[in-house]
Amino acid sequence: MDLEQSKLLAAKTDDRVFEELIEQNKSRILRCASQTVGRYITESDDEWSIALLAFHEAVQSYTPEKGSFHALAALIIRRRLVDDLRKADNRSAEISVSPEVFSGARAEENTFAPDHALYGAVIKKTVELNATALAANARAEIAEMQTTLKEFGFSFFDLADASPKAEKTKAACAIAIRTLLDSEELMRTLREKRVIPVRELSERSGVHKKILERHRKYIIAAANILDGDFPILSSYLRFVRKE
Repeated sequence: MDLEQSKLLAAKTDDRVFEELIEQNKSRILRCASQTVGRYITESDDEWSIALLAFHEAVQSYTPEKGSFHALAALIIRRRLVDDLRKADNRSAEISVSPEVFSGARAEENTFAPDHALYGAVIKKTVELNATALAANARAEIAEMQTTLKEFGFSFFDLADASPKAEKTKAACAIAIRTLLDSEELMRTLREKRVIPVRELSERSGVHKKILERHRKYIIAAANILDGDFPILSSYLRFVRKE
C-alpha cells in the first residue's frame, strides 16, 4: 500500500487528515465542478459545498481495490452535481430510453463513429434532453465501465453487436442477469474469475447454455452495470428488473 492510499484510508476517521486532503485536492474539486456545470465555480458557490460533500463521500467509499481515487472522486462529484441540476430544473431523475439502445440496433442517423454506436446513442439521448451535464456524466460512466470490461477481455463498444436481437432471447438474458445478481456466490465467481459460471447459471435460471455463451458479453456488462453505481447506464436496463 502506497503513501497516498494510506492517507486516504486514514482520512476516513481522522478529520485533520481529511482537511489536508481537501487542501491538496481543492483545485481538482473546483475544476471538476466547473466542467460539470459549465461555468466557473469558486468556494463561495453552492456547487462547491455539493462537490465537497461528494469528495467526502468518495473518501468514505474508497478502497485500494477500486483503483484511482481521483477518478472515483471526479465521478461522484459529477453525479452529485448533476443530481442537483436535475432538481433545480424540476426534471425527472429517470431518463427516457429508446428501446433500440441495448437491443443491438443502430440508429440510422448517427453523428458518432459507427463503431461506437452504443456510446453515441447514450450521449446523443442526453444531449437531446438539453442536459450537457448529464452527457458529461454519461461519458464518465461509460469510461468507468470501459475500464471494468477490459478486465473481462472486451470493450463497452462491443455491446451493440453482442446484445440480443429477438425479444424472446432478450427476455431469457434478463432472467439470467437477475439470477446472477441475486446470487452472491455467482457474482463472486464473476468478479474473481472474470467469467460467467455458465453451467451453474443455466441450472439456476433455466436459460440454455448456448444463449448464455452467445450473449456472454451482454450479460457480463449488464450485471456489472446493475450491480454498480451507474444511474444513467442502468436506466437503459430497467427491463431486466421487471418480472
